[in-house]
Amino acid sequence: MLKKRIPMQDIAAETRLFNSRSVVAMLVVCVLFSVILFNMYNLQVRSYQDYQIRSEGNRIKVLPMAPNRGLISDRNGILLAENRPVFSLELVPEQTGDINNILLKLAELIEITAEQQADFLQQVRQQRRFNSIALKERLNEEEVAIISVNLHRMPGVTVEARLSRHYPFADLFTHALGYIGKINTDDLRRLDEQGRIANYAASREIGKLGLERYYEEQLHGTMGFQEVEVNNRGRVIRVLRSVPAQSGKNIRLSLDVGLQLTAQQTLQQKRGAIVAMDPRDGAVLAFYSNPSYDPNLFVHGISSSNYNALLNSPDRPLINRATQGIYPPASTIKPHLALLGLETNTVQPGTRVWDPGYFTLPNSDHRFRDWRRNGHGWVDVYSAVAESCDIYFYELGIKLGIDRISDYMHKFGFGERTGIDIHEEASANMPSRGWKRARFNQPWYPGDTVPLSIGQSFWTATPLQLALSTAVIVNKGLMPTPHMAAELSTDYSSELVEPALRRSVEVVDEKNWLIVADTMVRTVATLKGTAHTAFKKTPYSSGGKTGTAQVVAIAQDAKYDAESLDERHRDNAMYIGYAPAENPTIVFSVAVENTGGGGSTAAPIGRQLLDYYFSAGVNANE
Repeated sequence: MLKKRIPMQDIAAETRLFNSRSVVAMLVVCVLFSVILFNMYNLQVRSYQDYQIRSEGNRIKVLPMAPNRGLISDRNGILLAENRPVFSLELVPEQTGDINNILLKLAELIEITAEQQADFLQQVRQQRRFNSIALKERLNEEEVAIISVNLHRMPGVTVEARLSRHYPFADLFTHALGYIGKINTDDLRRLDEQGRIANYAASREIGKLGLERYYEEQLHGTMGFQEVEVNNRGRVIRVLRSVPAQSGKNIRLSLDVGLQLTAQQTLQQKRGAIVAMDPRDGAVLAFYSNPSYDPNLFVHGISSSNYNALLNSPDRPLINRATQGIYPPASTIKPHLALLGLETNTVQPGTRVWDPGYFTLPNSDHRFRDWRRNGHGWVDVYSAVAESCDIYFYELGIKLGIDRISDYMHKFGFGERTGIDIHEEASANMPSRGWKRARFNQPWYPGDTVPLSIGQSFWTATPLQLALSTAVIVNKGLMPTPHMAAELSTDYSSELVEPALRRSVEVVDEKNWLIVADTMVRTVATLKGTAHTAFKKTPYSSGGKTGTAQVVAIAQDAKYDAESLDERHRDNAMYIGYAPAENPTIVFSVAVENTGGGGSTAAPIGRQLLDYYFSAGVNANE
């Protein structure tokens, strides 16, 4: 039997197979190597610039720099709002690690209240973790030293020095200046809507009230920045480029510190407001609301206890009584009504009215009383204003009617915002038929017009409106726009606030202005004038009008007895005035709550205000 043949190895075939596989492998290697080369070319040549920028971005940061806030001074350059250096304890959440642990360590070193910790944690939730957030501000020297020697144990913790707002006169100018406070979500939303949020990247405070809020854009300034190189821990190694921030504009006001102090001292503990202004251009000289409060409490975040004390106080210190205090103007509007009566020929200068002490409407037995129980006897327009005869104006008001009264008084600024350079202002109320129908769904009755004719009932006004309406009288129909800012300036330029006057009241007979002015001078100068006692023997001439506003109604046959009433139900004292009588450079209004008659309380305050104004030469500072 033959053995099976063993096949011989085909070397040529194997060689061909090996060669073909080698070629394929080489091609694969070449393709892969080509891909690598292409990617290397793409990264290092074509995309070089892009990746270089990204690389630089990992070690170069742009740090925003907050501008210094503009300063605010009075008309004589005395600082009312300044910037003082303060130290604050700040943390960067991204770098601190366990925030709660860091807070415990810090609380062992210095006093940190639970409220401060809660406020800090809330900000951590609201802001980006790489932002520096203040835990405690206004550190004293001992606290700064303690924290500084322990910084190496607490990453992300720093002590920062910066300028902070300070109001050196505390509560004297609060309702005029307002204050700044920490930026909250509402502020951020408003800035975003205005397209200004980028300018606040490094800012922590913003104007909240008063002039600080009204002129926020001018006071804040323009943000600067630094390009810095940082290491892998985010620490700044060096500054590469710097663009300095531009400080905000400084504002010089028309307010006078001395006149403002006089207003505060004359009101003492009484609730009320005083407004004084130059009728020629609307520059506000004094603007004080009492009681007031210290705005410095709000700059670094007011505590809950302090805020609740202000909010719940029965004296309502948070209300700006100069522009938000709504009072019946009482008899201070009698000169205005007298002008309307003369202009419409409803009365003549010599028209006489008998005042028996009461007034009744036809077919009615209700008696509207005069403030003088037995009446004034025969009165004309001069004595009616000077002696504040109610009966004269009851009759005049009925003859004029609510429609003419309402339309004409709007021309003096009643029922309208004045346009002063703060946002906190009420329009008060100049009633009309339409207003009553809309408010109460009732028609207007003659009985509504009677008390309205002496500034009572539905008619209300703010002290600023009363001062402005007085300016219209002395300007013979020209109405200025009240303003407290007189000049905005930087180190390189200044801009004066231009006065704005418009004719709001047209008259048929120019002599009527002189008649009305004469009635107000007689209020001060004549023996029977209701402000005569307060202005005896003044070295200057003046005009004015007293007012006593009822807060609660008194029964028809009852006699007003202040002692029997709750203190807050007693009459308000009102006064408007101007000086010198021949060429007025100041008009003012005084409103004092629950203190009795305008002649006995408000007029003497006006006298002290004018005494200082002329003795200190405030009128000489033009």
